Amino acid sequence: MLREKELNGVSGWLMAGIFLLTFLAAIWAFVTAVQAAWGLGILGAVLLFASAIFGCIGLTVVNPNRAVVLTVLGVYKGTLKQPGFLWVNPLSSRRTISLRIRNFESDKLKVNDIDGNPIEIASIIVWRIVETFEAVFNVDDYEQFMHVQSESAVRVLATTYPYDAHEEGKTSLRHSVGEVTDRLRHEIQERLSRAGIEVIEARISHLAYAPEIAGAMLRRQQASAVIAARQKIVEGAVGMVEMALDQISRKHLVELDEERKAAMVSNLLVVLCSDRGAEPVVNTGTLYT
Repeated sequence: MLREKELNGVSGWLMAGIFLLTFLAAIWAFVTAVQAAWGLGILGAVLLFASAIFGCIGLTVVNPNRAVVLTVLGVYKGTLKQPGFLWVNPLSSRRTISLRIRNFESDKLKVNDIDGNPIEIASIIVWRIVETFEAVFNVDDYEQFMHVQSESAVRVLATTYPYDAHEEGKTSLRHSVGEVTDRLRHEIQERLSRAGIEVIEARISHLAYAPEIAGAMLRRQQASAVIAARQKIVEGAVGMVEMALDQISRKHLVELDEERKAAMVSNLLVVLCSDRGAEPVVNTGTLYT
């Protein structure tokens, strides 16, 4: 399989000097031949002048971070990457492509995640061409190929993971940023390697539930947050009650039977776990009345 072959080219300044001398020589020969009425000399001067013009067609400029792909009569000859003023075969066809780093931001795609929830997702791809032969000859239009394959990889990624992890430690699009980004870059690079493209970075730029379920999912997230908060409150309240009973017992402040301990635990839990301020009732009688 053919691969990129880098060419150095010939100095354009050197060849431009040679062609200039050829022009001057052709003009001198033409004038001399005309004065001498020498038909073959005139023909030779014209041919010399035409050859100099034809040679000038091979002069080309290669800008930094650009490459010129050369083909002669349908045969790939190589790629010029060295910036400067160069000369190549005048019969060659030249195609200039950019080697600079470029960004591509995909449109917002509407897909279903692994749980079947419709979501909106978009990505930003940072890429560049590293293999000019594959970019020019393996695909018809490398930019269009990159756009289509990148969006395809984003769709595959979105259907592989859930939007949100409802179980601790489970990978999700929203929380597992590092793992998802690495997976996205690998998916895109695997598709674009045949086009000579290197993916430098790939990340998700937009991620949201589709509008038709966004409200329901927001209420679900709010409910999950409330449950998690209540769990923390209960854990803290139980710890405080346990500490209170332990200190009362160690300091012998008051002797409580099991029934009074249960009442105390109930009252403390109500006070500590309530989402409203407690309204104490003062007992003016004895402990048991």
